[in-house]
Amino acid sequence: MAEPPVPILMYHAVATDPNAATRVLSVSPEAFARQMEIVAESGLTPVRTADLAARWRDGRPLPERPVLITFDDGYEGVHRHALPVLAKHGFTATVFVSTGWIRGAYDTGGGLDTMLDWDQIRELAAADVEIGGHTHTHPQLDQLDDSALRHELIHSREIVTDELGTAPASLAYPYGYSSRRVREAVRETGYGQALAVNNGLARRSQGPYALTRLTVRRGTTAEEFERLVQGRAIARDFARDRALTKGYALVRRARQVRRKVSRSRV
Repeated sequence: MAEPPVPILMYHAVATDPNAATRVLSVSPEAFARQMEIVAESGLTPVRTADLAARWRDGRPLPERPVLITFDDGYEGVHRHALPVLAKHGFTATVFVSTGWIRGAYDTGGGLDTMLDWDQIRELAAADVEIGGHTHTHPQLDQLDDSALRHELIHSREIVTDELGTAPASLAYPYGYSSRRVREAVRETGYGQALAVNNGLARRSQGPYALTRLTVRRGTTAEEFERLVQGRAIARDFARDRALTKGYALVRRARQVRRKVSRSRV
């Protein structure tokens, strides 16, 4: 019997008044609280990214009706607004941090809005939230040469390890973009699993380095959210996203070809 697919929810900012750069991919604190109520009412069991991948890798059974709650980039509202709601329900989650965007010694100034600081990240980790990697400066990894790619992966991994005392086990690709070369570098860097986007349900057959997620955004209604966690009407709800993704993929492939040609001429 085939294993049922798992919804992996992808959040970014949780904010009352997000700025223009983060608004579309943000959710309000009230919407997030209602969404977590739907998760609880639906009998879903939140698990961490590393736990899902480890159980699929080892063939161990998952809890009944698993779901993953993930946050990208490292916005301050995850600590301020999301953490109390997660704690209320006894839910775990995974936060993927771009270390160069986090307030503190390694801040490059690239953060799109108010970001977490390292004390807040430690508090999240102490509350059973998995802290994963999201590179250092949030680039499109498949557009980098090998040296820059490995620096982004290794430098950010070292920072998280130094700050938390444990190495991150999971990674989320910035913008969801990867390639065979990128996935191999992620594996060689020491990550056990990695998440993309693609707006579909995650399946064991995708492999540990290309697990699919579902985007939750400011325009996601309670009814749409309920369909997401139940795995219903996903193709319809994300039809426009997939069309845009396919079109941009062609542009990005053309850019890669031009880069290769340019390097070969040097």
